[in-house]
Amino acid sequence: MTASASLKPSAAEATRLHQVGTGEHDWQLWGPYLAERQWGTVREDYSDDGETWSHFTHDHARSRAYRWGEDGLLGLTDRGARLCFGLGLWNGRDPILKERLFGLSGIEGNHAEDVKELYHYLQATPTYSYLSVLYKYPHAAYPYVQLLEENRRRSKLDPEFEIEETGVFDGGHYSDIGVEYAKLAPDDILIRISCHNRSTDAAVLHVLPTLWLRNTWAWGRTGNGYAPEGQIQLAAPCVLSADHPSLGRYELSWLGAPTQPVALFTNNETNHERLFNFSGGARYTKDAFHRWLIDGEAGAVNPEQRGTKACFCQRLELAGSSSQVLRLRLATPARRQASSYDVERCDATFERRKQEADEYHLERRSALLNPEERRVVMQADAGLLCSRQFYHYIVKDWLEGDPAQPRPPAGHSTLRNREWQHVWASDLISMPDKWEFPWFAAWDLAFHAVAMARIDPYFAKQQVLLLGDGRYMHPVGQLPAYEYSFGDANPPLLAWSAWRVYQLTAQQEGGKDREFLERAFHHALLNFSWWINRKDVGNNHLFSGGFLGLDNIGVFDRSQPLPGGGLLEQADATAWMAFYATTLLAMSLELCRHDMAYADMAAKFFEQFLAIAEAMNAFGGHGLWDERDGFYYDCALLDGREELLRVRSMVGLIPLLAAETLDARLLARLPQIRERLLWVFQNRPHLTRNIALLHPDSSRERQLLAVPPSDRLVRVLRYMLDEAEFLSPYGIRSLSRYHAEHPFQLACDGVIHNVRYAPGPSETGLFGGNSNWRGPIWLPMNYLLIEALKRHHHFYGKTLQVECPVGSGQFMTLLGVAEELERRLSRLFLGSGSQTAPWRGKDPRLAGDPHSAELLLFHEYFNGDTGEGLGASHQTGWTALIANVMERVAMARERH
Repeated sequence: MTASASLKPSAAEATRLHQVGTGEHDWQLWGPYLAERQWGTVREDYSDDGETWSHFTHDHARSRAYRWGEDGLLGLTDRGARLCFGLGLWNGRDPILKERLFGLSGIEGNHAEDVKELYHYLQATPTYSYLSVLYKYPHAAYPYVQLLEENRRRSKLDPEFEIEETGVFDGGHYSDIGVEYAKLAPDDILIRISCHNRSTDAAVLHVLPTLWLRNTWAWGRTGNGYAPEGQIQLAAPCVLSADHPSLGRYELSWLGAPTQPVALFTNNETNHERLFNFSGGARYTKDAFHRWLIDGEAGAVNPEQRGTKACFCQRLELAGSSSQVLRLRLATPARRQASSYDVERCDATFERRKQEADEYHLERRSALLNPEERRVVMQADAGLLCSRQFYHYIVKDWLEGDPAQPRPPAGHSTLRNREWQHVWASDLISMPDKWEFPWFAAWDLAFHAVAMARIDPYFAKQQVLLLGDGRYMHPVGQLPAYEYSFGDANPPLLAWSAWRVYQLTAQQEGGKDREFLERAFHHALLNFSWWINRKDVGNNHLFSGGFLGLDNIGVFDRSQPLPGGGLLEQADATAWMAFYATTLLAMSLELCRHDMAYADMAAKFFEQFLAIAEAMNAFGGHGLWDERDGFYYDCALLDGREELLRVRSMVGLIPLLAAETLDARLLARLPQIRERLLWVFQNRPHLTRNIALLHPDSSRERQLLAVPPSDRLVRVLRYMLDEAEFLSPYGIRSLSRYHAEHPFQLACDGVIHNVRYAPGPSETGLFGGNSNWRGPIWLPMNYLLIEALKRHHHFYGKTLQVECPVGSGQFMTLLGVAEELERRLSRLFLGSGSQTAPWRGKDPRLAGDPHSAELLLFHEYFNGDTGEGLGASHQTGWTALIANVMERVAMARERH
């Protein structure tokens, strides 16, 4: 019995998590850290042209050893991905053993890459003491060719062709494969595989629980992360024993089955003969179980019953509407010998861990949630917790190639990230989507940490600090953006994330974590300096950051020089920097409470904000503000002329984010700050004339630092809250609906560039064409806008009310507007009566299936008109923020 076993359920998981935070016991040693797609990534691309999708394909994945990580189906691994566990499945009809999720590559889909599988994260605790995931496996042959050909046939103006539309799930002709994990100790894990035939017809299913060692020995390198080859062998008829040089020995034991399974062995080595027509490679290769089971190749597996990859192969005959359950245990020999588990005891443990997971969720999430909201929040949290992945990428080694492998082609070392050779990543990182985006993105990570703060505060803080580490941050202070181009500029949001994580975790055990805040502040200080020095090209406090995560929102590809030269001064880049300055001001004021040395920093960021806000509102007479329209726009300097790009987009709403209140009582304790305010009013009054800032001698209890003064704020909100413009039934659109009938057009270098409202998938090929910021709803930006409205309300209170929706005659405070937006976002995931939740779209197939009706997906973005989920389907990184939103909706409902 573990130390936490005798505690009440709600305290047991909290105790385990606290032990992780203090380093007492590593309950997070094992977790769902396998990628869901390792093939097609930059890390595995050793080509000379950078075409990652074609260099390492899905067809290669079953036969080719990975260099930098592993992927698997419904699996788990240790935090270094040294020993991996996952499932293999075969329905007797598929041409490929199902060991990993299938999807279209970026060059195959009509809207770029897209996973074509149905799987769900159901419940998880932060230590993975309990974890439940589900995969839907059709009984018919998997429609690989149909999915490929139909999506290839469709244009960018057509929707994606999804697996539900192939008909393979019609009539319930599929099996639900549920996998649960329950930890007895950090190094002792029970595994339960439940196979439910949802058809009334009988079905045959082969289940292959598989154990393998990540290949770290074939590259000719030694040292940290390059362990020599270990071995897996049969220790007893139903026991696989795996020895890893650094992890030690683990045993995978079978706890009962209809019949004794067959044990199969091979090596995690590339099949050079199949892929490259070279016969001198390993005899037993990664794809051996596929060849043995599907191709009937008896010699594919090692008869000596040893290797670096092994499985139990169990054939199940499932009667119509029946279920069978398989149980295993993965543990160190000492753990397995100390206690034995039969089927009954195993199931009792799962019930106990499930109860603890339920209680932990009830404790960490609001008791005011109704049952439907709670289901959404629980699955959002599960998806977020399951999005962690072991991420390994040593850029210098990748550019050079490996001593024991053929030298990469000459063009490889010049393609990507050559200025980032200091990057040495070997960490657990929260991924945006472990299939479509199995690599970190800096601004995604900021949202993940905020979504995670309540349920796993330790990991949230770790993620905030990670990219500021010297193994990631560039020596000049730039943060790596994302794997395809570390040098791109993501919105600088990690300071905001640190500040919100600090605030959200302050009420938890340990209280305010000043050390965390201080470390995050110093990281942000270096990064802020990089932005100031590198992205203010005109030295006028107007910034040109690049695409800034908003992909195709602009007239041009904003990561590239403008056609014909010129300069683009960006409303969003400039507003992000104003927001950055106010956030660092708030952080430094908090740090001043215990260390007055930070007062100078507070004064510095106050002045930085004033300079940026003044430039945004008035540089050159108007800054990036258009008095005619009452909106903020990008400004292009083309052929010696200045032109505002009058696209009403999210770019013009981001200035609302820069809003921070200064408490008069705090200023009274910080005379340096108050004196600096007085000095600015006396000597630089122009810096205060266009922003919402009161004189320091005002009797108001609060000061407000904000880019738009009240009159401009109201004018921008008239667009944002107009249902014919930005306001959707499900949140704020990324582009005004006005541009559906009035597309923006600009002639430049003899080419007509245009931006048209497109509420669904991208209609352009910019940035791969799989993301669209020209109309859909993006939850992270809505989240930031909602928080900003509440900050403005903190100052204005009932003195400022706006019509919402415009034309309704209904006036609200800014807090009321924020709460209305939260209700609209929540509707994405909530059905009412016979209606299905909007995120599902119009396809009723699985919505009416009783085994699917309560299962959720958390998409990358949502149709601006219908709310249908679009883009990456498992973006339970930033879309997991809906859990925080629903808690606020529940609390507002209680107040009113």
